[in-house]
Amino acid sequence: MLAVNPDILSWARDSAGLSQEEAVAKLPLSAVHGKTAVERLEEFESGVQALPRPMLVKMAKHYRRPLVTFYLAQPPERGDRGTDFRSLPGVRAPSDDAGVQVLVRQILARQSILRDILAEDEAAEVSWVDSLTLSDGREAALDLAREILASSHPSEARDASQAFDRLRNAVHEAGAFVLLKGDLGSYHTALDTNTFRGFALADPLAPFIVINDNDARAAWSFTLVHELVHLFLGDTGISGSPAASGVEQFCNDVASAYLLPEEALAALEPSLLEREELASAIATVAKTHNVSRTLVAYRLFRFGRIAGQEYRGLVSGFRAQWLNKREERREAARATDGGPTFYTIRRHRTGKALVDAVRRAHLDGDLPTTGAALVLGVKPTQVGMMLTG
Repeated sequence: MLAVNPDILSWARDSAGLSQEEAVAKLPLSAVHGKTAVERLEEFESGVQALPRPMLVKMAKHYRRPLVTFYLAQPPERGDRGTDFRSLPGVRAPSDDAGVQVLVRQILARQSILRDILAEDEAAEVSWVDSLTLSDGREAALDLAREILASSHPSEARDASQAFDRLRNAVHEAGAFVLLKGDLGSYHTALDTNTFRGFALADPLAPFIVINDNDARAAWSFTLVHELVHLFLGDTGISGSPAASGVEQFCNDVASAYLLPEEALAALEPSLLEREELASAIATVAKTHNVSRTLVAYRLFRFGRIAGQEYRGLVSGFRAQWLNKREERREAARATDGGPTFYTIRRHRTGKALVDAVRRAHLDGDLPTTGAALVLGVKPTQVGMMLTG
């Protein structure tokens, strides 16, 4: 049975910037049986007194930590944030950045529980995680990507959705977990792609890739391969920052070369085309290879075939068009009855690899329903339906 780790309680309070006096006022926690509120909090934090679940829920809310964090074996370390060359128009709000940090903590907590289960079962480590360095060069990373992704190249797929599914399945088979997650639990807490496109959490037993599913579906494949390269490097990185770094440039270049080789652009002559003609030609290449238009423009820019100003103008135009179409699709969906069930959508976002791993651990008795719910990101009452689909 999972139990709350008392060490996490004081760490969560401290990291929220609260003294014991401030915490008892926020929760609130009152004096009982001759003990002051602070003394009661000290007993909870030392493990002398068991923490009632209602109080745990309050702590999670006021300390701004996901509930699953309090069941970890030790306080999580703050991960380094990578940056990404793929900047998007718009300015990131501080609240959005805080939301990403909350999301990262949620996934770290889920990863930690799964990792402990895998370690107890003496699962084999994923050999390709942290197997390369930048000095090995782009070709080494490209060869490894081809080996892992094998025959799942997007250009062979029916459309962008199938292209992503094939890539995701290949990564699952190779030992990593790929989640689609773009909010903190509801659409009210959706995180914009200006804030992050995806992130990787490198671990030899339970490597995770998270993709913001608020992004264009055609962009998911690029983010997946980009984050896969982060795992090759044993690196944790969050994609979506407007800044550039050597690691992000490396990941971008490897993912770009894999998804859209140079020969795919041979027929394009940007210097002979007007802006609208070029945009149309880019769209044709993108559709043929099941990648985003932004990726095609990025490749042209990296090869020096279009200037930076033209590249940014194209990207801004593509994004505006996509936002308009997304709103049209949402309006159409609101007017249409039916569609996938809640559990079908949840299982797809969680990923088959993670659902299967939780199912095995749950059936073997290694992971109780509460723990399964924490790893899957659902309520305990929803675990059964999540695992039976």
